[in-house]
Amino acid sequence: MDGQKSLNGNLWEKIEADERQAEMLCQTSGLPYLVSRILISRGIAPENVEAFLHPKLQNLMPNPSCLKDMDTAAKRLAEAVMSGEKVGIIGDYDVDGATSSSVLRKFLEFFGLRVLVHIPDREEGYGPSFAAFEEFAAQEIKLVVTVDCGTTAFDVLDQAAADGFEILVIDHHEAETRLPKVAAVVNPKRLDEENDYPYLKYLAAVGVVYLLIVAINRELRLSGYYENHTAPDLLKLLDLVALGTVCDVVPLLGLNRAYVRQGLKIMALRQNLGLKALADVAGLNEAPTAFHLGYVLGPRINAGGRVGDASAGNRLLCAADAETAKTLAEELNKFNAERKDIEAYVLLQAIEQLESTPQAYPIAFVYGTDWHQGVIGIVAGKLKERYNIPAFVMSVEHDEVKGSARSIPGIDLGALVMAAKEKGILTKGGGHTMAAGFSLNEENLPAFKEFAGEYVRDKLGNEAVVPVIGIDGVVSLSGANLDLAEKIKSIEPFGAGNPEPRIVIENVKIMRPSVIGSGHVRCILGSDNGGSLKAIAFRAADTAVGAAMLQARGERFHVAGLLRKDVWQGNASVQFIIEDAMPA
Repeated sequence: MDGQKSLNGNLWEKIEADERQAEMLCQTSGLPYLVSRILISRGIAPENVEAFLHPKLQNLMPNPSCLKDMDTAAKRLAEAVMSGEKVGIIGDYDVDGATSSSVLRKFLEFFGLRVLVHIPDREEGYGPSFAAFEEFAAQEIKLVVTVDCGTTAFDVLDQAAADGFEILVIDHHEAETRLPKVAAVVNPKRLDEENDYPYLKYLAAVGVVYLLIVAINRELRLSGYYENHTAPDLLKLLDLVALGTVCDVVPLLGLNRAYVRQGLKIMALRQNLGLKALADVAGLNEAPTAFHLGYVLGPRINAGGRVGDASAGNRLLCAADAETAKTLAEELNKFNAERKDIEAYVLLQAIEQLESTPQAYPIAFVYGTDWHQGVIGIVAGKLKERYNIPAFVMSVEHDEVKGSARSIPGIDLGALVMAAKEKGILTKGGGHTMAAGFSLNEENLPAFKEFAGEYVRDKLGNEAVVPVIGIDGVVSLSGANLDLAEKIKSIEPFGAGNPEPRIVIENVKIMRPSVIGSGHVRCILGSDNGGSLKAIAFRAADTAVGAAMLQARGERFHVAGLLRKDVWQGNASVQFIIEDAMPA
């Protein structure tokens, strides 16, 4: 397999690990060697394996007071609870924003407070706006909490504070040296934070909000409030914390791992009426995993902010009756279907635009006048995957261009966008290494294409970049059994920072291949030594791997993919998800 390209044009590279440590862990823990190797390769020291496999919230939750301004924010909101004050919340239109605003809203509403949530739509733009504060003023609300936004909203928040609003910022985005002139800014990424708990910098906003309600709860307990009032069960809110954490693609390590592990258990109880209704319309009738959060539930909540009603996600997650929850879930499901149609239309146009014209630079640079802003980020990601080059996708509206970009290893999009902004080519922009958003005037499109193209060509050269996929281990067909699948499952939750292990099964024959559903290819994997294994390659019928599977006549292959436990009608078996293949 070394140096040989796969049928999908990838190089397979075995992920490095200390083999001696892996062998020792295998002997002392009773875990299979492959699982031991995976844990060692991910930096889990042998003495920390037990804590990693069974993370406990009480062991990983810090004292919330370790974050600057946390005590100020908690005391002020505890006062609001005790006095029955009205509270305004400003969130973001993505899943992290919906869950962050919902966790705080549900916590405050437990005590009978009136809470008004403002989620801006994409036309209004990200973060706090003057329109939001006008809405709060009309409702005579003076105490406002921003969640998943606000750290750099200087103009709006400084003016609102000057107008008499009391503002608490709860955020996790990058900070500058200055902060808004508000009552409190709770953000693990504040530049003046002590870094005693470095993993807090990886929290999604909903994770910071959960620390906040823990701190408020403590203030209420210390004040004696619970001597005459019922205390809320904070664990019941962990399903929302898990959802926002997974969907914001933050590393599932440390406290985040505990949040998601415990949150999935709460979600399986189906106590949140909104999540229960959403799972029902999505056809999810099994215990949820991080995969379901990221690819089944999350996209439906996101669809409201992308193409529909931005506030629908928060209203669903806080729904107080089953009928309202069902109506909102169906609405979001419809928005998601619309999003898929819009996305497919934009993707097709983008591919035609790219492939009908010779490209001077190793980038995908496309734009359209009728492309919906809500899907350009998704399309950029798909173009990046399809061509293995950085992708820039833009929507031109009213002489303003709004764009989204996705990168490949070796190209820092955040740096590229900042450099273009400094040159005056872009009017706005920001992001990180692999993803960025930006705005520019339409007349600057040629200049930006040249700038981005030269920047990428300077870093990559003109040679085509061959994608490399990491392999966690190699097994025989007989070794790819239910016991191994269950041991791999013990490493869940999978996501950013802890991807689902990818393994190679060597020397297998493709038997009884067929196309099912939307271009999926299923088959049975067999070997000369006997034994068989169910397998499927999703959306592969029109790919090189799918074609090879469908045309196989006894040849042997190495297949790379994911080994999963499969439960059907109470019976457990194992299934292999084929992602790539090469002739053996």
